[in-house]
Amino acid sequence: MPDDMILTESSFRQLQAELETLRTTKRAEIAESIRKARAYGDLSENFEYQEARRAQGILNGRIQYLSKLLEVAKVVPDAEGVPECSGLGSIVRVRDLETGDEWEYTLVDAVQADPLNDRISYNSPVGQALMDCRVGDVVEVNIPAGKARYEILAISR
Repeated sequence: MPDDMILTESSFRQLQAELETLRTTKRAEIAESIRKARAYGDLSENFEYQEARRAQGILNGRIQYLSKLLEVAKVVPDAEGVPECSGLGSIVRVRDLETGDEWEYTLVDAVQADPLNDRISYNSPVGQALMDCRVGDVVEVNIPAGKARYEILAISR
């Protein structure tokens, strides 16, 4: 996990809530599943017990990950207002200079990233290229298919 993980306030709160749910509700549910599975008898051939223990391991891993993430994360305010340059929370309209295609990307933290819905992480290659840009700037991005050049058409929140 990088030591310079940036999260918006809303993402930080969302992860705190998830961590609290995992520590309380989910842990209790899995402990109950283990207790019930033990009652079935021989643990070496007890699928329910093995599955509950596997779920417990996954849960403990997620709790550890979230705890560390929240500990090292740098929290920044959620974006507001009309931006002069792009940043976390910005919606950036771009034109591919090679194809002429236009689309919008929303620059988000790693927790909110959803590339299928054009919500890209600020630390992805495209996200890095679009950070701190102004309308009219042309950026070059290394993408899997080679290099792409985008012109920034508009920035909004």
